[in-house]
Amino acid sequence: MAGQPRSASPTGGEAVVRALVAHGVTTAFGIPGTHNLEIYRHLAQYGIAHVTPRHEQGAGYAADAYARVTQRPGVAITTTGPALLNITAAVGQAYSDSVPLLVVSPGMPLRHPRQPTGLLHEMRSQSEALRAVAAFSHRVSTIEEIGSAVARAFTLFRSGRPRPVHVEVPLDLLETAGPVGPVRLTPPLSAPVPAGSALRDAAEVLRAARRPALVLGGGARSASAGCLALAEALAAPVVTTANGKGIVDETHPLSLGVSLHSPSVQKWLAGCDAVLAVGTELAESDLWSAPPSLGGTLIRVDIDPAQMYAGLPAGLALVGAAHPTLEALRDELTQPGTGSPEMRESSAAVRELRAARDAETAQRDVRWVPYLRAARAVSAADTIWTSDSAQCCYYGALPHLPVGPRGRYLHPTGFGTLGYALPAAIGAKTAYPGRQVVALSGDGGLQFSVQELATAAQLRLPLPVVVFDNGGYGEIRDEMAARGDTPMGVDLPSVDLPALARAYGGHGARADTPEALARTLSRALRTPGPTVIAVTEETPR
Repeated sequence: MAGQPRSASPTGGEAVVRALVAHGVTTAFGIPGTHNLEIYRHLAQYGIAHVTPRHEQGAGYAADAYARVTQRPGVAITTTGPALLNITAAVGQAYSDSVPLLVVSPGMPLRHPRQPTGLLHEMRSQSEALRAVAAFSHRVSTIEEIGSAVARAFTLFRSGRPRPVHVEVPLDLLETAGPVGPVRLTPPLSAPVPAGSALRDAAEVLRAARRPALVLGGGARSASAGCLALAEALAAPVVTTANGKGIVDETHPLSLGVSLHSPSVQKWLAGCDAVLAVGTELAESDLWSAPPSLGGTLIRVDIDPAQMYAGLPAGLALVGAAHPTLEALRDELTQPGTGSPEMRESSAAVRELRAARDAETAQRDVRWVPYLRAARAVSAADTIWTSDSAQCCYYGALPHLPVGPRGRYLHPTGFGTLGYALPAAIGAKTAYPGRQVVALSGDGGLQFSVQELATAAQLRLPLPVVVFDNGGYGEIRDEMAARGDTPMGVDLPSVDLPALARAYGGHGARADTPEALARTLSRALRTPGPTVIAVTEETPR
């Protein structure tokens, strides 16, 4: 209860909440259960707001999106057993996309026997299950250790490549009162910067380059201004991964946007004499193919030293945080200026590459592009777009929906989970209720988490959900056809998604033309609660 006095000798549950508050946590996502009630008892007392999704996977995706847009760790609370397993897909997605996600759960009692006893939600080892998808799983053994475990998680979030973490508190410790000791906090940390000699070598290569390029991944997010300044200083075209979308404004003359998958762009990249890759794995999930051979020097900037020899090995390795590293690198360079002949030549090359990229897939993408243009035209510059692992998103919105640094585009990249868009939109809207948030999904993906429409309706925040309906799992259907197989298990019976939204307490509509989508979306952005807008995937007339 709010205003309840804080205990001099807190329970383990209160110690968990104290530790979260000490690290600046103000919002948590989760579902109360029999074994985690002692945590829930103290949330309001300590000022932590709580959002209740309808499934733990939704809680994980919402916390993931909250972390991506706020640059602060997202927190999800589950109970034991099946609830914790429900969130593991979201933990795997956060691991793949380097998202600081903290999952807190109860565990079996401290002295629980190895032999099964039939205790509610009993499983052999929660920690072993979570270690398979998280950076680590820390099972505490004393109340005092709770603070240390949470501090350990936040130290990882702030000192290197952020990954999801699981902290498990035995359920008997949650209910037991005892000394917690002093509050454990992450020590002050300085962002690492490469050695001066490495910076000078990289600057020398870039300064001499006649055909430089920048490749930006999610690890460059904190260095948006530095990326743009460096691109303009070098007159270098910029291409991004899905997680790097919008770091440099995609309407900028040097921006190729999310185009690493394009054969034309890959051929151009292979011909560059210097490629500066910042905060990206340069992996198959970024390129949609094996990494291309590069003819020039690859300079990699990454906070994770292991990335320097993974995928495409670095010719020059700059191990450090993106923002200070790019600032230091730019100090080493002379600047030709944005009006230089090099800038004009690069801008012209970018226009040609954009046209070549779009021509490669024009016949396929025409069913989405007019609708995406219409949606972009009625949305604000700082709109947060959430995305599913759906054709309309990775073929449509990633390359064809321009986003700039003021906005965000959240996509489940490496792990490629389905059902991300709707709960992620709830997490983003929770973080920034005053900003426009739009979810983009397909009919197959939406039904992995469609129950979160109830969560969005309960919150009463405007939340359009644009669903491109192709009658099932379109990508897998196409892959089966390409193999010469008879499609099986991919055609789904039609669902009246707008009616389902209304049944959950939201709103529903259909848009058969881009103009209809623009009108309906504009209205949905002002209407409290979720609005599902179903678009039938047909080429616009």
